[in-house]
Amino acid sequence: MSKTIVEQLADFTTGVDYSRLPAEVVVEAKRILLDSIGCALGAIDQHKGKIGIEYGRLAGGTGDATIIGTEDRVSVLGASFANGELINALDFDAVLPPGHVTPYVLPQTMAVAESRQRPGKEVIAAIGLSHEMSFRFYKSVDYLRDRTDTEMNLSPVLGYSNTIFGATAAIGKLAGYSAEVLANALAIAASTSPVNSMRSWLAHAPTATIKYSLAGALTNASLTAAYMAELGHRGDLPVLDDAELGYRRFIGTRRWEPQNITAGLGEEWLFPAEQTFKPYPHCRILHAPLHALTEIVENNDLKPAEIEAIRCWGEAAVLHPLWLSNAIEHTHDAQFSIAHGLAVGAHNITPSKAWHDPELVFSRSVLDLMERVTFQPHPDYFAALSAHPSARPARIEVDARGTTFVADRVYPKGSPTPDAQTRMTDAELIAKFRVNADGVIPESRMDQIVAAVFDLENVDDFATVVRLAAK
Repeated sequence: MSKTIVEQLADFTTGVDYSRLPAEVVVEAKRILLDSIGCALGAIDQHKGKIGIEYGRLAGGTGDATIIGTEDRVSVLGASFANGELINALDFDAVLPPGHVTPYVLPQTMAVAESRQRPGKEVIAAIGLSHEMSFRFYKSVDYLRDRTDTEMNLSPVLGYSNTIFGATAAIGKLAGYSAEVLANALAIAASTSPVNSMRSWLAHAPTATIKYSLAGALTNASLTAAYMAELGHRGDLPVLDDAELGYRRFIGTRRWEPQNITAGLGEEWLFPAEQTFKPYPHCRILHAPLHALTEIVENNDLKPAEIEAIRCWGEAAVLHPLWLSNAIEHTHDAQFSIAHGLAVGAHNITPSKAWHDPELVFSRSVLDLMERVTFQPHPDYFAALSAHPSARPARIEVDARGTTFVADRVYPKGSPTPDAQTRMTDAELIAKFRVNADGVIPESRMDQIVAAVFDLENVDDFATVVRLAAK
């Protein structure tokens, strides 16, 4: 008999080995880790981050794993929950289609590796496989930017619950599960994954502060799936093969192309070509316009009070209350409002946790300027997206000093694209990490973390790395 999809994924997981990873996978795994530690450190005083920390403490435990930016060592489940929420709190975290993958798959990788004192090479392999598997599921199901040639074709059900497979695989890899146990773990993950709630979230403003999916909840769901298999539970092995009654139905996807999950698995690594890092602590949809606006403001030394109007043309996928709302009731709302984001960007403040300081978010300068911002879909959006998956055409016009200043972008900063300037360099990611870590850990430990992460293959015990990020 041919193997089920979960059995093929289990075989892939057991076969992943650092020595056979392509160089680009190793590079991106390290960059993801450094960026995520920084995002977590920057979020310890944020609403979502603080709640994640408190819940992680409630989970208690024996002190196996570190809550980043704190003195707490708690259970693997508690640390994974807290760190998932911290990584995602600023909306500054790395993105990979279907969107936010890292906060759902990395925290439990870190916690399991720390608690089991796994070497850096195994951590790199686990990060790589979790992102690769998640990316392949994205290629198989409905997506936020599904479209026809002329309009969006948005599914009524969207979300990131399918990242549970990559997360569960990473846990099993670090724990040394056999292919049989891994297959059961992945099948249990399918049957216990969180709901896909993103579509409702897009439609309602003000939005739920748990965001598109609660990162902490998914980290714990993946740990539960892995541990249940380890303890002896059997999963529904055909769950991914049964298009009528299986996982496809659970997540409500209209599109189901499971061949994209397994084609070339273990031979072709697809995720590095679309792995993206965020230069701004704001929803990714606004990054191309923000980059264009930053150019105008910096090149002309514009002050917010001088700006009479900001006109933005950008993504056609964002015509939903979440992004179009000007009601800023909570700092969370500032992460998604197009008008508010551009108003903050016009203040030319270094992208950092400072963007979510209530004194800035609710300042008269920002709120008044927000009312002078307008948004429309870019006329070239569909053609550009069809030509390249990373294209996000944007145009910004700023009226000030009796002049209209204009800047355009095709690709947003942070993505690997045909424009080599858009990829964030190691130096840029290190600078971002330092900005996020500032005031939380001393510079000497920032230096140690950077050195350890970029030399991770030579680290014997991953616990020595993550504990550098404790307060």
